[in-house]
Amino acid sequence: MYKRILSSSKIVSALVKSVRLPVRQRFNLVAILLAALSCGAISVLSFDREPVQAQALVPHALQINFGNLQEQGLALARDAAQLAQFEQYDLALPRARLAVQLAPQSYQTQAVLGSLYLRKEDYSKAIVALAAAHNLKKDNPAVLFSLGAAYLRKGDYQSAIKSIKQGISIDPNEPTAIFDLGNAYFLSKRFDDAIGEFKRVVKLEKKFWAATNNIGLVEYERGNVDLAIKYWEESVKVASDADDQAAEPKLALAVALYHKGDRVGGIKMGEAALKIDPRYGKLDFLKENLWGEKLLADTRNVLKESSIRQLIGESKIPVKPNRRRSRPRP
Repeated sequence: MYKRILSSSKIVSALVKSVRLPVRQRFNLVAILLAALSCGAISVLSFDREPVQAQALVPHALQINFGNLQEQGLALARDAAQLAQFEQYDLALPRARLAVQLAPQSYQTQAVLGSLYLRKEDYSKAIVALAAAHNLKKDNPAVLFSLGAAYLRKGDYQSAIKSIKQGISIDPNEPTAIFDLGNAYFLSKRFDDAIGEFKRVVKLEKKFWAATNNIGLVEYERGNVDLAIKYWEESVKVASDADDQAAEPKLALAVALYHKGDRVGGIKMGEAALKIDPRYGKLDFLKENLWGEKLLADTRNVLKESSIRQLIGESKIPVKPNRRRSRPRP
């Protein structure tokens, strides 16, 4: 169990490092954490509690003190932020909504609400709340990163690029935000810019294998299959060194090998990848994870192989999968 007293300056860093977020569905939780810090000191944190225990962090009944609505709103935002740390979003969201009603001119309450909507994949509402938070606090990079992530998820890539770049101008060394910027460039087909940002991520955080993986995705779409293979091999190696099984680059590597004529090796590696995470056997899931048209087309051929089809058929894939966590372990 990881439990110790942290100073305010260290809480954000520790929590960010503890979060495991999906490859292309990563968004910045710092806005939530900043709100929690500004609402009151969090002196003791445990990162390995079971989610049910998080309910003890907040009162079972909300008691509103109408003598100081601003203070009460901030306290509710803090409670919502603490619940969000344990993925208790259904409990956190009503508190965050009420916090905004009580303290609408507090950027912290708006940021918490927007971040929760982001986690709930309600991107339109997330943008509204996060834009309000940004208008109240122009120089907060965490809010800009979250706003950019919301635009990215909604498909407004130009707005995403603008917001994330604004945040990076304030905080230039946040790898998750730079990763999102690279994804926005990739989806805008600005391939050189995308690769530049992914390489920047790796320079900041060598274990960030998802960025190396994405360079492979870009190169494959540009027709540079051998170069893509090189990056996927590196991604698998880095992930392995970090004790991460990394299904995605293994499956991408399998598809590339199969495409180049190594049918036996491609199928074998594809089976190994899908045994790790069978969700990658679904084309919709791959598209969601930024696999381009060329790679998807070649993946279809691999997925038609009888042993692969049997493996996918035997796997229990959730109807709405919880997207794979991929932030490199510290």
